[in-house]
Amino acid sequence: MFKVTGHHSTYDFTGVTINFDTDLLKAFGREDVHQVQILGNYNVLKNLKMVDVGSRTDRPTWRATNVVLDGSYNRIEGFHMTVKGSWPYGYGDAFGKGGNYVIKHFKHCAILIRGESNHVKACTMMHMAYGHAIYMQAANNALIEDCYVEGEIRSTDDMLAERGSGSPADKVDFKTVWGYPLPAGFMMSLQEGGIRAYNGGHTVIDGKAYERGTTHVTVVNCTIKNMRTGITLTHAKGKKLVRGSTTIGCERGFCIGSGDIINCRGDARYGPVFGIDYESNRNCRAEITILSNDDSYNGNSQLTYIIGNGHYITFRGSDNGSNQALTIDIAGQYDVVRSRDAPVKAASHVEIHNLTTYPLRMGGNSSDTFGESCGVIINQGLITMSTELIATKPINNWGFVITVLSRKLIFL
Repeated sequence: MFKVTGHHSTYDFTGVTINFDTDLLKAFGREDVHQVQILGNYNVLKNLKMVDVGSRTDRPTWRATNVVLDGSYNRIEGFHMTVKGSWPYGYGDAFGKGGNYVIKHFKHCAILIRGESNHVKACTMMHMAYGHAIYMQAANNALIEDCYVEGEIRSTDDMLAERGSGSPADKVDFKTVWGYPLPAGFMMSLQEGGIRAYNGGHTVIDGKAYERGTTHVTVVNCTIKNMRTGITLTHAKGKKLVRGSTTIGCERGFCIGSGDIINCRGDARYGPVFGIDYESNRNCRAEITILSNDDSYNGNSQLTYIIGNGHYITFRGSDNGSNQALTIDIAGQYDVVRSRDAPVKAASHVEIHNLTTYPLRMGGNSSDTFGESCGVIINQGLITMSTELIATKPINNWGFVITVLSRKLIFL
């Protein structure tokens, strides 16, 4: 709709609001709808308020994105977006995403970063559409800082209450894309990722098209609330840094595969605050303060899920581990709403510093793990220790040999 093709320009939209009628999204046919797209270089767009006006279920014929950054060294700053217009809305990814679906989805995202060294700064996204808030495809050296993203959440119990109503979910008898009926007892975001990187895509820089993945991502001082994932950079390559950021009420908070998570915070009210996607992921360094998890609705009761190799993880606690039903899991099973009966996965050479009182649970496929815990250690269901501090060292494939630094050792 608005295309910026020039170079070295600044557009200051202070005091300007552009309303986008969502019922016009279908008018573009089977094309990607880009409300704003930057194709030039060294441009700055500032302080625009973008409002999608209309129903949350007005949808594009294909898909829509509010802002797309191509080119190089461009920046959007101080944007405020109200994002609406996708279908179906109200179920998250329970009935599909991408090419695999029970109900065909028509997505609407806020910001797509592509190109070279593009920058999103101090932007706010009130996200009321099924799609990503900020995502990257074919981006190199992307920088995202001082941004706020807020989605919406809904319990699966509330979704199941639609039975007999003739709603989209009712019409497919609540059979999910994962092959089983929608389970009760979980909280789901109605959106996709807060900040998400992909390992493929295309972009245009100086008129030349590129097909490539995403490399070198930096996320600084961002807050993500009520999204399916907070900050997920697993599929990006190169240097990955997340610093000073917070995830609140997300189904999963931080997950970057490898790289550094420094001085971050998050809760596990509706899902793990931290996770690792693949056993092949290596060398993630994470320092996360666990926020209060009172009144949690976490269906799989996991505070974290750590697999892979060579990670260095530190958890601190601001609420002193008040919800002891949540566990810090190393290896084992990731049994969430979208992976019931998931396979048991392995972790090795993990250094863990659990400075909270949350229990630390070692799965049967954990090995050569060491560190310390201020919470109970559950080691393959064999040993539990309740202490103020536990120091450990690696041995064989047990996961832990326990060096007692306090008075109480309980064998089960």
